[in-house]
Amino acid sequence: MVRTEIQVDGHGTSYLTVDRDGPVVLLLHGTWWSRVWQPVLGGLAEAGLRPVAVDFPGFGRSDGELDPETAAVPALADWVGRFVSALGLTGRIGVVGHDIGGGVAQHLLVHGPFDVSRLALVNAVTYDSWPVPGVARFRDPAVVAGTTPEDLLAARRDAVTTALGDAATEQRITDYLDPWTDARVCRSWMAMAGAADDRYTMDLLPSLLGSPTPKLLIWGEDDGFQKVEYAERFAAEIPHTTLVRIPDAGHLPMENEPDRIAHALADFFTAS
Repeated sequence: MVRTEIQVDGHGTSYLTVDRDGPVVLLLHGTWWSRVWQPVLGGLAEAGLRPVAVDFPGFGRSDGELDPETAAVPALADWVGRFVSALGLTGRIGVVGHDIGGGVAQHLLVHGPFDVSRLALVNAVTYDSWPVPGVARFRDPAVVAGTTPEDLLAARRDAVTTALGDAATEQRITDYLDPWTDARVCRSWMAMAGAADDRYTMDLLPSLLGSPTPKLLIWGEDDGFQKVEYAERFAAEIPHTTLVRIPDAGHLPMENEPDRIAHALADFFTAS
């Protein structure tokens, strides 16, 4: 596993990958960063895939900074298209999305700018499941103006501790929080939170209902942010969808059951 960088829109864009040939699987984060995918990248590579887990601008190790316009789901999907072009990728690409990254992934499936071969969502936003209250409050400019980097770091610590559940160790918490020591990352996160709007997933439903693309949902059943009932509804209503439930796991099930999730994703993306 290596972390490398490429220029997109004039900014250094960081991503985790395994340096090997194989069909590309693009992994998108939401309100965290590419660290969420670290536990499953090795398993995907062992299955013959080339995983690419990118940091959005202003998140994780990427340069740049999001604002309320560039942080909206359609704008992030367009940015992903430019990232894919910068990597020189062509053809159909498998996409995985977590949290708001799942909203971006659904947008990519419906609107492009490249063809999505298969779509996987892991504890992702769907329907009107978002923004959750802790995110929605950043729609208020007064909240944004009154939030210091120290305030946000403390809130992120609470959130990641909850999301990790039984996998919450001090080392993991520290790993997840590391980027939020940068005020630029804090501003980008608040921009993403302020741009969160369930119309971006609700508007996709007519197209998703007619989509023949294979879809996989992997869900930590104990997630208090994106509840499993939304996954059950999606699997029941959206064609060609399979749901894998992960008991005793929350919003970051990749940390609770990395091998099981890596195998489920690998089987899905290598299926003929």
